[in-house]
Amino acid sequence: MNRGEVTGLFSVEGKVVLITGGSSGIGRMMAETFLAAGARVYVTGRDAGRLEATCAELGLAGESHGLAGDLATPEGLAAVVDGLRAREQRLHVLVNNAGATWGTALEKFPSSAFEPVMALNVRVPFELVQKLLPELEAAATPDDPARVINIGSVYGVTTHVMNAYSYAASKAGIHQLTRVLARELAPRRILVNAIAPGLFPSRMTAFALKDEARRAGLLAGIPLGRAGGTGDAGGLALFLSSRASAYVTGAIIPLDGGLLANA
Repeated sequence: MNRGEVTGLFSVEGKVVLITGGSSGIGRMMAETFLAAGARVYVTGRDAGRLEATCAELGLAGESHGLAGDLATPEGLAAVVDGLRAREQRLHVLVNNAGATWGTALEKFPSSAFEPVMALNVRVPFELVQKLLPELEAAATPDDPARVINIGSVYGVTTHVMNAYSYAASKAGIHQLTRVLARELAPRRILVNAIAPGLFPSRMTAFALKDEARRAGLLAGIPLGRAGGTGDAGGLALFLSSRASAYVTGAIIPLDGGLLANA
């Protein structure tokens, strides 16, 4: 194998990528990386203003498109699917990144905190795979299948979940759904894997990272001693979307700086 063939193994040049929740955090990190690698990237977001600003910034690195819609609603999900379908006939990579959380003490945790979190973190990824199957199958080839990348969490594995009970349950759920879909879709040349991130800067983790004492405590539990960054999230996403990972499906890959190994 020569250098060109090795480089080609990791290429996503020209691939169509849809990233939900791409306005900030890990979704934005992945969008930026895919764009720099030459992919056609679509990002979704509930906040049209934030989404527009993100696309304007990312547009400097390549071609990006914003698809506004609240995926937790039937109307919003349909708007995103129809918006993509109006522009593309094939979808090489679907990244199910949009998510929600809820945290408070056990005695105060409301039952109403389960439905919206489980819906966005588990049901919506399933529905997007279901609705976009024609586009995924159209993009798939025997040597380079289409990809679904679900964003889980180390909190779907560890019991240290900072009182985020429905979030932990939802992330364990998306991990298992990943395995089930991987088995179901492998014969249709669609690979399904999950990334289980640890600590990354995002809107979800801002409350913890802005407090110096809490931030220090979180970093102390990570063997590498730092939070994740764009290269970490984007690099793994590129691998899972390239021919280099064409024999990988049903995997739940920690992206946590060693946090789970330290647990």
